[in-house]
Amino acid sequence: MTNKKDKNITDEMPEENPVNVQGEDQQAQNAADNEDSKKKKKKSKLTEAEELKELQYQYAELNDKYLRLFSEFDNFRKRTNKEKVELISTASESVIESLLPVLDDFNRARKAFQDHNVDEQTLHGLELIQNKLFKTLEQKGLEPMDSLGKPFDTDFHDAITQIPAPSEDLKGKVFDVAEKGYLLNGKIIRHAKVIVAV
Repeated sequence: MTNKKDKNITDEMPEENPVNVQGEDQQAQNAADNEDSKKKKKKSKLTEAEELKELQYQYAELNDKYLRLFSEFDNFRKRTNKEKVELISTASESVIESLLPVLDDFNRARKAFQDHNVDEQTLHGLELIQNKLFKTLEQKGLEPMDSLGKPFDTDFHDAITQIPAPSEDLKGKVFDVAEKGYLLNGKIIRHAKVIVAV
């Protein structure tokens, strides 16, 4: 049982005013915030120049990275385009190389036909087929080397033998061609096998 007296005592106890406590805390907080903002303003005035310098440095660094990346990409693009062009121009190189012995066989056959006095129509038919094959390969960039009578050059010629020069002006020059050399779009795909006069 509660006593009426006890009840009155609790009722008569003064309550703390929450508004006043909260107001004091708020004032203290506001004062601290004001002080912080003053410090920040002072700091910001001091560091604005430093921040500007830092931002300019970052800008220069990023700009440099961008220019380097752009340059690298441009070089990559040019290199891949060049490689594509080279690949296209030499894509048929292995096929053309494998057809070179066929061209050699046509030359030998024509020479044999001429030596054995084969009729004109057969010789003409052989020459038509040979010319058709050569023109097709020529359209793909094949060109024969003209070596006979030229100075011997190890970049283009393979010497299979040497013979004494019949005249002084033939010394060091190609006297005979045993196997014709060929270029494909300016690139050597087969060296000429030659006999050199010394």
